[in-house]
Order: sequence, then structure tokens, then C-alpha cells
Amino acid sequence: MTNNITDAQRLTTQQEPLAPARVAQGWTRQDTTWVISLFGTAVGAGILFLPINAGMGGFWPLVVMALLVGPMTYFAHRGLSRFVLSSQQPKADITQVVEEHFGAGAGKLITLLYFFAIYPIVLIYGVGITNTVESFMVNQLQLAAPARWLLSIVLIMGMMSVMLAGERLMLKVTECLVYPLIAILAGLSLYLIPDWTGAALSEVPSAKDFATTLWLTIPVLVFAFNHSPAISSFALAQRRDHGDNAVAKSDAILKRTAMVLLGFVMFFVFSCVMSLTPAQLAEAKAQNIPVLSYLANQHESPLISYFGPLVAFVAIVSSFFGHYLGAREGLKGLVVQQMRSAGKEPNMKKLEVFIIAFFILTLWGTAVANPSILGMIESLGGPIIATILFIMPMYAIKRVPAMAKYQGAISNLFVAVMGTVAISAILFQLFG
Repeated sequence: MTNNITDAQRLTTQQEPLAPARVAQGWTRQDTTWVISLFGTAVGAGILFLPINAGMGGFWPLVVMALLVGPMTYFAHRGLSRFVLSSQQPKADITQVVEEHFGAGAGKLITLLYFFAIYPIVLIYGVGITNTVESFMVNQLQLAAPARWLLSIVLIMGMMSVMLAGERLMLKVTECLVYPLIAILAGLSLYLIPDWTGAALSEVPSAKDFATTLWLTIPVLVFAFNHSPAISSFALAQRRDHGDNAVAKSDAILKRTAMVLLGFVMFFVFSCVMSLTPAQLAEAKAQNIPVLSYLANQHESPLISYFGPLVAFVAIVSSFFGHYLGAREGLKGLVVQQMRSAGKEPNMKKLEVFIIAFFILTLWGTAVANPSILGMIESLGGPIIATILFIMPMYAIKRVPAMAKYQGAISNLFVAVMGTVAISAILFQLFG
């Protein structure tokens, strides 16, 4: 995001008196735009599988998960945002803050893990957008599939051009994409209400099954609501615009983001689960198809079969933006740390060109290859993301003087415990 931040910093230099005025205004349209952008980062293509994965254990564990995931989402992302803002360097991103607080060695390790946790997800979106558009052209528009190498590069360059144009355009495009996404999610949730049955309510698991289901499903919801890849860039933007009030402004925006995610996403999940039986959810899981595809097959609904690909397209593009910001920041941090360790000062312009070329070429190559292993790679990145999002900020509150003022809150213990639960469940599913 260096280009984006540089542009923004230039604006700040020219208009420094604006920061106090913006704080005095209270909630602004720009704050709403950030809520929408963070919502878009969280709601990726995984939302189409979320009702199946989260609803497999029945209705009642889902109720408890819905009560937990809102506070988990808000407190965890708030902790990460405060961590980024705890730096003495006003322009420090997350990779620089880690190095500042924990030393060069830990900084390199966390930066490496941060990059390799997010980068595979960016690749997944390159494959996903190509497959979604190709499928829509063939199945809905009845067109011949274009050459995959050509379709993929056109789509990838389209998404990358938005990022290269700067932060303002990225936020504007995200806003234009996510508002329809929210409307479609709400509309489909309401559309399914006449099909609600009591089948999910009638299945009451034993205490042991209830606890096991809750434990193993928490990571599904945690990562469905995860917008941590965009938090560093988001926090830097708040510091740029609001100065000493950046923490309060960030907290307010993140709280509203969590509320919007909880309201619209969980309503969609509950509506899907209530309109299908546990056996049907298991069948959808076995077929490995999105919930909207399964519902379209069940109801033979042209409405759902049309909106399914549209939701997937919008969700992939909006989520790509936030994940690209994180992966780009991680790669830049890795290169800068390595060069400075070798006694060299990086040429930032050449570094920017390298990073852009790296992402375009690797996204394109992966989209053309269309590998199936990427789902597993995403799962392997889960424990790293959970550690950075849940555990690292809570550890910093205990160990870093700049964050000592946040000690003593019960929310810290809640985040640490839930993060540990999520990580243990992921590791159990991977290796158990």
C-alpha cells in the first residue's frame, strides 16, 4: 500500500489542519466507507460455504456461536489496530511495529508468517474470480469459454488497476461493490423465510457433541469475519487523518464493522440453515458446492442461480482488495528487512515495481494453472492468522510499555482464550 499511503501522506502534508476538524465532525462518510471496505475484506467467497460449515452442527450451537463471534471479531481486530497505532513512528506499518516492539529477529519471523498466511488467499482469489466468471459465461450466458490465460489476465489486471490507482479509488470501488452485496445477502435471507422449517430446531445434540461442535466450528466463523489483512493500512489511514484521536476513531469504526458483519452475515447463515434440514446440509457438504448452488438445485430457482455467481464475484473482488493490502505490506517488509540486514538501503521505486510485477505474474500463473491444493494452503494459514490477530496483540499488552494502558480489561482475557480455542481447533482438524 506504499503508493496509496504516499499519496495520502502528500495530501496530509498539504492539509494538516484538516485532522482536528475531521475529529470534531464526529462520524463522517469516510468512516462509513471504511466500515464498508472492512466488511468487504471479511466477506470473501467463503460466505457461500459458511452456512454449510457453520450449520452442520445444528441450530443451537450456531446460536451460541452467533453470541460469541461479534465480541470476538470486534475485540480481536481492535487489539490489532491498537498494536499498529502503538508505534513511536507515525508511518510504521505492522511489520515495522513488530520489529520495534519485539526486535529484528522476531520482526523478520512475524513478517514472514504474516506474508505467507495472507498471500495464498490472494492467489485463491485469482483462481476464484477466473472460475466464477468462466462458469457464469458458459452456464448463464451460454457463451463459449474464452482462453483461460486471456480471461485470467484481464480480470487480474482489472483488480490490480484499482489498487494501483490509490486508496481513494479502492475505497470507492469497494463501496460500490459491497452495498449491492449487503442488499443481495439481505434479500436472499428474506427470500428464504417462507422455506424455513423446524428441522434444525428439533435436533438437540448431547452436551459432549454440543461442546465439540462449538469448538470445531468457531474457526469457521472467526475466519469468515476476519478482516485483519486490511487492519494495518486502515490504522495508518486513521493516524494520518485523525492524529492523536486515531485509536478512538479506529475503535468506533471497528465496532460498527463487527455489528454490520454480525447482522447481515449471521442472518444469511441462519436463514440458509433454517431452510435446509441437517441431512441436506450434509449432502451439500459432500457435493462440495456453495449453499446458493445447492439451494438453486433444490428449488430450481432462476433467481438464486443468477444471484449466486453475482454474490461470488462481488465477494471475491471486494475481499481481494483487503487481502492484497496485507500481502503487499508483508512482501515489502520482508524485502526491506533483508536488504537492511545486508547493509543496503532499498530503492523504494524499484521495490514498488518489483512488488507489482510479482503479484501480477504469480496471480496470473496460479489462475491459469487452476490448482486444487489452494484450499489446503488456506487452512494451513489459519493458525498463523489467528496467532497474529488474537495472541500477538494480547501478548504486547502484557509486555510492551506503549500498550500497558490497555491492561486489566476482561476483553483481553476473552480474546486470548478464544484465540487459543480457535487455534487448537484448527490444529486438531489439520493433524488430529
